[in-house]
Amino acid sequence: MKQTHGLKTLMGTSVVLAGTLGISHAMAGGQITFVSQGGAYQEAQTVAILDPVAEALGITIHQESAPDAWPMIRTQGTTGQAVWDVVDTPPLNCVRGGNQGLIEPLDFSRVPNAESMPEEYKTPYSVAYEFYSSVLAYNPDAFNGNPPETWADFWNVEEFPGNRALRNHPLGTLEAALLADGVTPEELYPLDVDRAFEKLAEIKPHIATWWTSGGQSAQLLYDGEVDMLMMWNGRVSAIMDEGANADFTYNEGILQNTHLCIIKGAPNLDTAIEFVNAAIDPEYQANLPLHIDYGPGNPAAFDTGKISDERARELPSYPENAARQVLMSYEWWSSSEGEQAERRWLEFMQQ
Repeated sequence: MKQTHGLKTLMGTSVVLAGTLGISHAMAGGQITFVSQGGAYQEAQTVAILDPVAEALGITIHQESAPDAWPMIRTQGTTGQAVWDVVDTPPLNCVRGGNQGLIEPLDFSRVPNAESMPEEYKTPYSVAYEFYSSVLAYNPDAFNGNPPETWADFWNVEEFPGNRALRNHPLGTLEAALLADGVTPEELYPLDVDRAFEKLAEIKPHIATWWTSGGQSAQLLYDGEVDMLMMWNGRVSAIMDEGANADFTYNEGILQNTHLCIIKGAPNLDTAIEFVNAAIDPEYQANLPLHIDYGPGNPAAFDTGKISDERARELPSYPENAARQVLMSYEWWSSSEGEQAERRWLEFMQQ
C-alpha cells in the first residue's frame, strides 16, 4: 500500500530484491531479510537508512518488496517457517500479528533508541519507522482565498461548494467524519462507528470519486476534477512541485505511520533486533526526509541538525504539525470493533 502515498523518485538507486535474485533464505548471523513496500519509498530508505545501517553493523540486508505484507506474515507465522526477518508495514499488521502469535514481542531493553520516542509511537510488537498523513487537500483557485481548513468545512457543501473526493477505505475516513461531526481529537477513540457512518451518509451524495490509489487521488487534483479531497501529504507535495494548483493543511490531519516488526521465528532474530534498534537511530532517521516527503519515526531526528528548519516544517511528524493532527490508533483498528468497522465499510459502499 505504501508506494501509493506520494513519492519523489530517487534516481540512481537500485533496490536488490532477494526473491528476484534467488538469494538463499538459509540465513546465518550477520544478515537479515528486510521487507518493505517497494517503489521510490524503498529506494529512498535504502540510501537513507538501510545502506548506512548495513555498513555500520557489518551485516548484509537482503531486501524484498511486499506492498501488502499481511498474507505472508500470516503464512510464515502460522506455518512456523519464517523466511523474512524484519517487516516495514502499517502497525495494524504488527499488532494483529502479535495478538495472533505471528509477530515477535519486541524486547525494548535491546532497543535503546526507542527510549527517546513517545509511548504512543510504540506497541508491544513494533516501533514507528516513518510518518505520513491523510490531509485535507484542495485547489486554492476554487475558494477565492477562503479554502477549507477543517473536515467540518469539507462537509459544508453550502459554504464550500465544489467537487469532492474521499478515499474508498475506512481508515482515516471514519476519523475525518467524526471530526467533522464535532468530536474532539482527545475523544476520538474508541471510534463511535454508528455516528461516523451517519455522518458519511450525509456527504456521500456529494462525493464525485471514491479513490483507491494515491496516484488516482493526485490525478484528480492535478487535473482539476475535484476541488477538495482527502489525500496523502506526499502526493500533494509531489504535484505541487510539478506546478499544480494545489495546497493542503495539516490541521485535523490523520497522522499515520509504518512500523518495524519481526516475524515470529525469524531466522536471524538477534541480528533483526540489532537492525531495528539501528534503523530508528536519530542520525539515520534524519536522512529519510532528505530523500522523500515522509517524517522520521523517531522525533529525536529533528534535533540532529541534519534537517533544516524549513524542511522540518514541511513534514507530517514535525512536532508542531503533529500537534495539529490526530495520531491514528492502530490498536483500535486491530480490535474486533475495528475489524467490524472494516466489514461495515464494504456494505456502506455498496448501498
